[in-house]
Amino acid sequence: MGRYELVTLFAGAGGLDLAARDLGVPAVGIEWDTHVCATRRAAGLVTEEGDVREFNPSDFPAANVLAGGPPCQTFAIASTGTGRRDLADVLHFIQRVKMCEDVTAPLAQLNDERTGLVLEPLRWALAAVDSGYPYEAVVLVQVPAVLPVWRAIGEVLSAEGYSVVSDVLKAEEFGVPQTRRRAVLIARRRGMAALPKTTHQPYHSRVSATPSDPPLPPCVTMGEALDRPEPFHIVSNYGAGGDPKARGRRTSAEPAFTVTGKIRRSQVLAGDGSELERLTFAEAGQLQSFPVDYPWAGPDQAQQIGSATPPLLATHILTAALL
Repeated sequence: MGRYELVTLFAGAGGLDLAARDLGVPAVGIEWDTHVCATRRAAGLVTEEGDVREFNPSDFPAANVLAGGPPCQTFAIASTGTGRRDLADVLHFIQRVKMCEDVTAPLAQLNDERTGLVLEPLRWALAAVDSGYPYEAVVLVQVPAVLPVWRAIGEVLSAEGYSVVSDVLKAEEFGVPQTRRRAVLIARRRGMAALPKTTHQPYHSRVSATPSDPPLPPCVTMGEALDRPEPFHIVSNYGAGGDPKARGRRTSAEPAFTVTGKIRRSQVLAGDGSELERLTFAEAGQLQSFPVDYPWAGPDQAQQIGSATPPLLATHILTAALL
């Protein structure tokens, strides 16, 4: 892998940075949450504490790769959906940014200021282009609802000489023991951008898997990821809308549901139906593909884990972007 160095916006607990470290790529992450920064520093990740809006590419002159995962709360299905409702405005703002307009004031008028943060990576990328030192690659990860934003940003980057690809990836197809879908953008200054190739079969709950060519191993299960006696079941309230009858259930022979900040609410049942100890923070992190001894810190550990990009998925994405 060539000489790269990342600057990661909205760095979170370190999924992208941990992947970069595993690939031998230096990285510095910008993160505003004090507790998240404590986790990152305990993990040995270089961290700049602060608001990404108060920084610029010139503050990180050694970085030639831009990565990030803006806050997803307003776009996520489990949220109030203000970001999804403001999507048309966000797409309009992208066109205004393309025309070199300052959209700081109108972005502040959105229903939730976190929605506008999804445009920060574009501001950074264009500022780097204007400086004469464009990023060699741009990598962005968010919830699936943001894919139209990534595609619109991709059009702007294409006009600046980047090869761009974007789509929704399934985490279990890359060895993560969890079904988690993420909208991904990869832009490359040199060479053709391409998404990573899957390494595992997709999860199918009620239908038989279609044979792959070449044959791929089945997705990784909770039983394989966690050091717990099998069988066990996870009963989740994710997507249940408060209705206990709608709660999903998966066995230890399946990957987990999407890990969210409410993971500790999920019940864990033994094969005979008796209730077991609920997932620990370490186990929730493992389902996100973090090491079992990852040093989660602070009172909001579940939220940190649920908001993180799975390092294993990030490794495949960064490898595709940088090779």
